[in-house]
Amino acid sequence: MKAWTLTIMLAGLAMLGPFATDTFLPSFHAISTHFNVSYLLVQQTLSVYLAAYAFMTLFYGTLSDSFGRRPVILYSMFVFAAGSIGAAFAPSFGWLLFFRGVQGASVGAGRVIGQAIVRDTLTGAAAQKMLANIMMVFGIAPAVAPIIGGWLHVAYGWQSTFVFTFIATVLLLLISWRGLPESLPLAQRQPFHPSTIAANYWQALRHRGFQLRSLAVACAYGGFALYIASAPHFVMELLHLPETAFGWMFVPMVGGLVAGSALNGKLAHTVPMPQLVRRGLLIMAATALCNIGYNHWFVPSIPWAIIPIMTYAFGMSLALPGMTISTLDIFPQMRGLAASLQNFVQMLLFALVSGFIAPLLFDSSIKLALGQMSAVLLASFFWWLASQKNTARSAGKAATVA
Repeated sequence: MKAWTLTIMLAGLAMLGPFATDTFLPSFHAISTHFNVSYLLVQQTLSVYLAAYAFMTLFYGTLSDSFGRRPVILYSMFVFAAGSIGAAFAPSFGWLLFFRGVQGASVGAGRVIGQAIVRDTLTGAAAQKMLANIMMVFGIAPAVAPIIGGWLHVAYGWQSTFVFTFIATVLLLLISWRGLPESLPLAQRQPFHPSTIAANYWQALRHRGFQLRSLAVACAYGGFALYIASAPHFVMELLHLPETAFGWMFVPMVGGLVAGSALNGKLAHTVPMPQLVRRGLLIMAATALCNIGYNHWFVPSIPWAIIPIMTYAFGMSLALPGMTISTLDIFPQMRGLAASLQNFVQMLLFALVSGFIAPLLFDSSIKLALGQMSAVLLASFFWWLASQKNTARSAGKAATVA
């Protein structure tokens, strides 16, 4: 399969997650009214989805290491389609939470296994470039999902957003069934033995460098995820915009993501990966500082309140591909498992941000800006610690050889 075809297909698989996250955001108030529950309880439909997403990412990579990439992806998409149509016709709020959990438990396979497929087929700068291109195409989803969701909500009600997700999933399932290649030969698959799998997990979990890198990736994404989780309140309460105006936030945000990913792909063969990561983290930190200053001195308004979110996304898309590749390369013989654990940490933090941190911060723009700064400072700290570990390990090896 040609590289651009595989890029689009893997990006499409990864896009299901943001679609299921963002399409129904404009419907939060309507869901609250329909089921007669509080707004904070509706916020938990996002948290349950993300918690299930995080938990199942622990296993998809390992399953694909044993049974192949393709069958695990196809099965998970079938389950996700069932969860989407179940959420559309949920008879009670409890059932809506259940089907959101089904969606979350099944949607992560495409993203996790997609990363493993990239590393199965490419190495070095070529792998970094493909991941950046996937992120660029994937970035379309957060931009268009809430816009589509807002118009569907206004025209047909909140249930229509889940029906739309179901139809999109079925189409993608058919395309993947016809065209998705298997990238892991039988000879390279890991035996599916509980003791072996447990030993592999333990090996990864106790690797300090892997822990620190995974935390750095999760925190860097956390500053972006904070605004996604807070989007309904940020757009409608702080910016005083209607349900159909989510594009004011998401289009610039994803514009920054796409621009940064495009630049990353262009520079992948000429600029060393660590240097791109440092530049990305520096842009994120400078942006978060400007965001604090703006929200301290001014009342948030369009477009100024959105520019820092867009610039943060630009810096993040410069840093994350290199950070992800470096994390996965620690365990080249079990990339699926490594991708599972790394994504688990990232999505678990997203779930915690959505369920606990965002509700504490989304009533104030300055609190959100401080939360974003905290995320990038933690990401930089963890990445610096991981780099120090690498330097110390390399020095130790050199001394041993000498």
